Amino acid sequence: MQLEKLVTFYKALGDPTRLRIVALLANGPLHGQALAGKLGVTPPTITHHMAKLREAGIVYERREKNTIYFTLHETNLTRKSQALLTLLDKAKGTEGAAEMEETDEKWAAEKMQVIRHFFTADGRLKHIPTQRKKKLIVFEHMVRGLERGRKYEEREINEYIRRFHDDYATIRREFVMNHYMYRENGIYELNPPEMWAKAEDLR
Repeated sequence: MQLEKLVTFYKALGDPTRLRIVALLANGPLHGQALAGKLGVTPPTITHHMAKLREAGIVYERREKNTIYFTLHETNLTRKSQALLTLLDKAKGTEGAAEMEETDEKWAAEKMQVIRHFFTADGRLKHIPTQRKKKLIVFEHMVRGLERGRKYEEREINEYIRRFHDDYATIRREFVMNHYMYRENGIYELNPPEMWAKAEDLR
């Protein structure tokens, strides 16, 4: 529900410490220890606040060896700020919230229609869509079956993709190009969903 997402978003920002964290991250990624030092708080305090910001889609994290770096999700900040302006502009009461919920329902139905069109009953991909929006819907559907935090060898990714389609090389590249996964030294790992290219941004 879009309205609930907006409430979560603004609740997360309704705290002075979290606002200061957002301001710091506007200058680039930082790890938790650095944030704690700059703000004069304990690491557990940072962990608490980052959980709230991550839940609201304001930040995402990326692990480098044993260190987790936090990055500001600027696209989400812009989109959700604009969503509030749209709500205020169109709603004038509860109508706007209902309209946004209806839009979300229509989008969910559209995605389901694309998936039904491009996948067979046994889950095979008939062919790769040419339209970027449909392509992203298809790829996101595929990567949902991968495990978060697991490191995959290229051979494993190829085998996984071949469950859906024989052109594993093309789809594997698309996974990386659209930020579903990152590749390092031949090892693949899922990125946080906040980093994925989003079909809804093309609506």
